[in-house]
Amino acid sequence: MTQLCPCQSGKTYQECCQPFHLTQQYPSTAEQLMRSRYSAYTQVNIDYIVATTVPSQQALLDRQAMEQWGKSTRWAGLEILEHKPAISKQHSTVEFNALFQTESGIEAHHEISLFVKINNRWFFVDPTVPLPTQKQPCICGSGKKFKHCCGII
Repeated sequence: MTQLCPCQSGKTYQECCQPFHLTQQYPSTAEQLMRSRYSAYTQVNIDYIVATTVPSQQALLDRQAMEQWGKSTRWAGLEILEHKPAISKQHSTVEFNALFQTESGIEAHHEISLFVKINNRWFFVDPTVPLPTQKQPCICGSGKKFKHCCGII
């Protein structure tokens, strides 16, 4: 039986997010990365979620809370509202609704996520962990101050 991908791309999981989850290839756009991260949450694949977060933030992530959220959430779909692929040479944003089922019906986690390209790979910038001040070095390792790099959004 062929299963459609949880990210709602309309493709099968095997031809959509699975190659990313198995690190057979990397997402070529921030939107692909966003979709693959959503799919990873539906499968409670926390290793993938961590690996696709900006490397300097990975140690700051609360893996246990992420796993609990993934396991306790009844995922109901993903809506990509807007993908801005080039807000700078190495930055992109994706606005989305991650839908989930609650006792009162379908609710949405709405977010505008920032992504940064480091060494030709897209990474998610996690706003839930401490970010540098505007004048400190950027989390992505660009050598720029945060305010001139990942702090632009």
